[in-house]
Amino acid sequence: MFVFLKPKNKTAMQKRKSVTSGAKTTQKTAVIAAIAIALIFILSSCANKEVVDACLTGQKYGFWGGLWHGIIAPIDFILMFFKDNVTLYAQNNNGAFYALGFLIGSGGWGFMGGKGASRRRKR
Repeated sequence: MFVFLKPKNKTAMQKRKSVTSGAKTTQKTAVIAAIAIALIFILSSCANKEVVDACLTGQKYGFWGGLWHGIIAPIDFILMFFKDNVTLYAQNNNGAFYALGFLIGSGGWGFMGGKGASRRRKR
């Protein structure tokens, strides 16, 4: 014969159920995240590679080119939807200095913006 013991108080049993259900929820979330990441890798592996050799000839853009491209980035972002020859970021750049100029020009670190919005109005 089997003897089933009932817990003395129901709150202890409810606590056990809530702990195990939380662990199951975490496991389920981890499995879903792993499947989503695997799907992203599988689907992105089929993407076409863009040949940029023609873009890498001519003038290399440095810090000032990156700064200018960062400033006009919102305009480029809109135009690139309508024209094929407009890009947001120059392929032919010198690396870190162009990226720094682009970041500063686009306001990526908060330079050139935000101070006017944070001022208190004087009455």
